[in-house]
Amino acid sequence: MKKEKVVLAYSGGLDTSVIVRWLVEEGYEVIALCLNLGQKVESLDAIKAKGIQAGASEVIIEDVVDEFARDYILPSIQMHAVYEGTYLLGTAIARPLIAKHQIACAKQSGANAVAHGATGKGNDQVRFEMGYYALNPEIKVIAPWKIKKFYKAYPGRKELLEYAQKYKIPVKATKKEPWSSDENLLHISFEAGMLEDPWTKPLKEMYELSISPEKAPDSVRELTIDFEDGIPVKMDGKSYSLVALIRELNKVAGENGVGRIDIVESRFVGMKSRGVYETPGGTVLMAAHRAIESITLTSDVIDLKETLMPRFARLIYNGSWFSPQMKLLLNLVRESQTGVTGTVRMELYKGNINITGRKSPVSLYDADIASMEKDQGNYDVEDSIGFIRINALPLRILSKARNK
Repeated sequence: MKKEKVVLAYSGGLDTSVIVRWLVEEGYEVIALCLNLGQKVESLDAIKAKGIQAGASEVIIEDVVDEFARDYILPSIQMHAVYEGTYLLGTAIARPLIAKHQIACAKQSGANAVAHGATGKGNDQVRFEMGYYALNPEIKVIAPWKIKKFYKAYPGRKELLEYAQKYKIPVKATKKEPWSSDENLLHISFEAGMLEDPWTKPLKEMYELSISPEKAPDSVRELTIDFEDGIPVKMDGKSYSLVALIRELNKVAGENGVGRIDIVESRFVGMKSRGVYETPGGTVLMAAHRAIESITLTSDVIDLKETLMPRFARLIYNGSWFSPQMKLLLNLVRESQTGVTGTVRMELYKGNINITGRKSPVSLYDADIASMEKDQGNYDVEDSIGFIRINALPLRILSKARNK
């Protein structure tokens, strides 16, 4: 009897390696799809060998890092998207891309099902499955962490580790260091294990992309970033591709202790969760982009973007990347970036980012008008008398009405 094919989002880590084996035992033919999103990984040969050893009929590795940077990271940076004021959405922004390629792989391989290793309590289950159904409303979704037979047998990482050892599947996690991590070009996240107590400090050895601010150099690291229509194209005067520039910023910012956050966030499914994130390059890039927009966008456009940003961030966080409202917002972001061109100078020092200069050939900053030291130029200070009186009219009417 021909086995039903399923395309699994495969990272090579503990959870998905165990899931490969479990799906095989359940009678499926498993195609393990591993996407290169810019993460530091073991050799591709090792990932393939691990997947085959776990029982996959095929391990497909696709390099999508350029697509990830261009179509997902860049618009989120350009929109200055942060969730609940702090989280730069490094994990959330990668999930729709994974879902997209899983659906494409399923179509190409003749599979009628896709699977993921997200838990039944987290956000990623929503992000994956919302993406699947948006792209193929008839697709079958297999989520082992929501199947009683699976989660009763393997309720925690201890049981998963024992299962992996039983089938001689090599994994990175250990009982001593049980936290879960997820890495891509933009960031690395840590959760679970000892991090589930929000009062417990992260272990110093846990961090991978940055050094602690107190161990960062005692000298300032000055750098410049050049933008062309909202796209970062140079660092310190040297041209880079978008991916290469983010990598270089990750290195420089990480060496200066930039980009660490430790937060408790509100999951879409209703509970609070604690996460620790490192986003060194993205943190610097977002600060630089905000600075160049300050002299190239009108106040109304800045205000519109800032007003819509929380909605944009929540759509990403909640897994609605392929929604009609996200399509509209992405068009807005693209349109807003015309003329966002120029150079930003900044200093990195022990976890801090200080903007020290910005310039643009299409700058809206006019020193002759803004200066307190020069003639008035095209600005007549007497015009402000009527301007203020008109804007104050509602307040004056209100005050009179309430003080009769």
